[in-house]
Amino acid sequence: MAGLQVVLADDDVLLREGLSSLLASSGLEVIGQAGDAQELLALVRANPPQLAIVDIRMPPSHTSEGLDAALAIRKEFPDTAIVLLSSHVEVDHALELLAGGHGIGYLLKTRVTDIADFVDTLDRVANGASVVDPALVHELVTARRRDDPLAVLSVREREVLTLMAEGLSNSGIGRRLWITEGTVEKHVRSILTKLNLAETADDHRRVRAVMVFLDATT
Repeated sequence: MAGLQVVLADDDVLLREGLSSLLASSGLEVIGQAGDAQELLALVRANPPQLAIVDIRMPPSHTSEGLDAALAIRKEFPDTAIVLLSSHVEVDHALELLAGGHGIGYLLKTRVTDIADFVDTLDRVANGASVVDPALVHELVTARRRDDPLAVLSVREREVLTLMAEGLSNSGIGRRLWITEGTVEKHVRSILTKLNLAETADDHRRVRAVMVFLDATT
């Protein structure tokens, strides 16, 4: 987008200056540069840009100052698009960012290999698109599978557990899924085994399975 007004925030001055020069040569207008989150917020509040390109890890602690500033910008200036440009895949930060809706991007510095594609991505984000680096998408999916206790279940076992949560008996589940009650019993035993719900004297494994299901899906 010719004339797109951009603010850059990165504590690496060489990277920041190089990116500024690259964007300017591509027709974008860099209206401000910041080396830390406070400076970034001051720049944006003084002259809100169309796009803010922000590093996640910035001084003083180099943890999430950039992200915190980006979230503050999104709250105060919802029309300002934001691209997080990071060296790290940080799943929790990505989830928090994506919850922000339109005009959001999360790109990895090491995977920017084509300038024209990079500038095109900035253009799309500035126009309201949400763009996430494929490596980050893979990490998000992997993390979700890793954290999902139901991931060990087959599709049919998930169906059975869902109906268990609705309060159906084995015979009721069988009628709903058009399978025999004996087949349902086999699925239930498999579900309890896969969820590592050992039989004890003071609780009911079926109820505990339903509790795991509800916790994972709410």
